[in-house]
Amino acid sequence: MIDQRRLDFPEPKPMYLPDRMVVRFWGKDGDMRVICEISREALDDHYQGDDKDKLKVFQANQAAIEHEARRKYLDDRLEPDGSVLIRPGDL
Repeated sequence: MIDQRRLDFPEPKPMYLPDRMVVRFWGKDGDMRVICEISREALDDHYQGDDKDKLKVFQANQAAIEHEARRKYLDDRLEPDGSVLIRPGDL
């Protein structure tokens, strides 16, 4: 049986969550919404986000970040709640 899962980002609508220190964006696998997040540390370390607006850093690197989220999702490297969290070690 072929795995039919996929992860698309039709309307990611990113938001910075200061209490979690992540940018959250949404993916879709068919009709299922998938929470995706990238840590502040990953934005700072890999995308030169130090002292910059994290949403702007996300938007400037959105295609690469979505690619990484898709890769983790399809590799089943998920958080216990089924979400995708991109950490510095993932990049």
